[in-house]
Amino acid sequence: MASPRRARHAGPPDGGWGWMIVAGCFLVTICTRAVTRCISIFFVEFQAYFGQDYARTAWIHSIVDCATMLSPLGSLISNHVSCQVGIMLGGLLASAGLILSSFATSLEHLYLSLGVLTGLGFALCYSPAIAMVGKYFNKRKALAYGIAMSGSGIGTFILAPVVQLLIEQFSWRGALLILGGFVLNLCVCGALMRPIALMEDHKTTPEFLEQDYVPKAQKRDLKRMSVCSPLIKAWSHECLCYCSWKEYDFLLMPGFMVLAVSVLFMAYGCSPLFVYLVPYALSVGVSHHQAAFLMSILGVIDIIGNITFGWLTDRRCLKKHRHFCYLFAVGMDGLCCLFLPVLQNFPLLVPFSFTFGYFDGAYVTLIPVVTADVVGTSSLSSALGVVYFLHAIPYLVSPPVAGWLVDTTGSYTASFLLCGFSMIFSSTLLCFARLAKKIKRTHLGSLTNETGTKQHIWTNGAIAYSVTAELDQKDVEFLAADANSYSNR
Repeated sequence: MASPRRARHAGPPDGGWGWMIVAGCFLVTICTRAVTRCISIFFVEFQAYFGQDYARTAWIHSIVDCATMLSPLGSLISNHVSCQVGIMLGGLLASAGLILSSFATSLEHLYLSLGVLTGLGFALCYSPAIAMVGKYFNKRKALAYGIAMSGSGIGTFILAPVVQLLIEQFSWRGALLILGGFVLNLCVCGALMRPIALMEDHKTTPEFLEQDYVPKAQKRDLKRMSVCSPLIKAWSHECLCYCSWKEYDFLLMPGFMVLAVSVLFMAYGCSPLFVYLVPYALSVGVSHHQAAFLMSILGVIDIIGNITFGWLTDRRCLKKHRHFCYLFAVGMDGLCCLFLPVLQNFPLLVPFSFTFGYFDGAYVTLIPVVTADVVGTSSLSSALGVVYFLHAIPYLVSPPVAGWLVDTTGSYTASFLLCGFSMIFSSTLLCFARLAKKIKRTHLGSLTNETGTKQHIWTNGAIAYSVTAELDQKDVEFLAADANSYSNR
C-alpha cells in the first residue's frame, strides 16, 4: 500500500486540518483514558463475582493502566509506519480485549484480556494521537491540548453512569461486550490523523550540512567530494545513526531527568484514587448511583480544568510560568488526597470530586506542554513516549499496594495519605530543581559581568593575567553551554 502523501509546511499550521486532529485526539482520550477510569466501576462487581480481596482485584486496573503507558511502542509504530496504522491497529486490539473479557472465567483471564490486550491497544493509540496535536500547533498549543485532553473528562462524565446502567441491565459481561464495540471508534480516529511533513523534518544535503550536530570535519570532507561519490553513502549512514541517537539524547538532559523522577511520584499518587473512589464511597454508605455520579462530577470538572488551564497558560502573563502552574496543580491534587479520609458522606465527597477533578485536568493538559518546553518540539513524540511510559511502573504497582494497605489496616486512610504525600513530593521536587537552576544562572551571570574587570586589574602581571583569563574563558564557555541548553528547552 502506498504511503500517504504528506504536504510540507514551513511550520505548524496552527489551525486548518489541525482542528480535525484535535477532534480525533479528543475521541482517542475518550476511548482510552475515560474507558480505563470506568473500569473502577467494575471493581466491586469483579470482587463479588470472583470472591477475591482488594489487592488481587486491583491488579486488573493496574495492568491495563500500565500497558496503556507503554507509549514507546505506539511512538515506534507511528514514527516508522504511520500514525494512522498504529491507531487503527490499537483500536482493533483494544476492542478484542474487551470482548474477550466478557467471557472471563477467572481474574487471571481478565489480567490477560482486559489488562494486557486492551492496554496494549490503548498504548498504540494514546501517545501518537497526542504527539500529532503538537505537530499541528505551536502558538495555540496549550489550548489545543486542553481541548484534546478534555475527552478524558467528558468521557468519564458520560460513561460512568452509562456503564453503571449497563451493568444493572446486562451484568458486567454485557457491559464489557458493549464497551468492546464502542472502542472500535478508535479506528475512525486513526483515519483522521493525516500526516504532516514540516520543512525541518525533511532536510536536503546542503540544508543538513548547516545543522549544528554534523561534525565540522565531516562537513569539509563532504564539500570536497563529488555529489556522485560512493563515500557519501557511508557518510550518510553514519549521520543517520547519529541522528537516531539524537532522537533520544534528551534522556541525558538534567531537566528531563528531574521531570522523569517527578512523573514517577506523581503517577504513583494519582492512580489509586481512580480505582478506589467508588469502593470508598460505597464503604461509607453512599449508594451505587451516587458513587458513579462522583466519577461523573470528577470527569466533567476535569474538562473545565483541561480547557481553562490550557487557555490560561497560553496567555502572555502565564506562558513563561507553565512549569509553576503544573507544579501548583499537582500539589493541589496531593492536598485533596490528604483530606479525603475525613470526607465520609456524599455532600462532602462532591466538593472533593470538584477540586480533584479540576486540578487533575489542569496538570494532565500541561504534561505535553511542559515536556515540549524541556526537550523541544523536534523530540516531542519520543519524549512523550518516554514520559507516558514512566507512568507504567507506578500505575502497575500503586493500586495493588493501596489494596494491600486496605486489606491490612481495614481502612482507606493509609492508602490515600500515601497518594497525597507522593504527589506533593513530586511537585516539591520539580519546584526545588527549577529554583536551583534559576539561582545557578544568576550566579553564572554575575561571573560573566566580572570578567571584564578582572582583565583590567591583571594587565601588569603576565602570568597572573594568563591564569585569570583562562579561568574567565572557562566561565564564559560554561555559561554559554548552559544558556544554549536552556534555549533549546
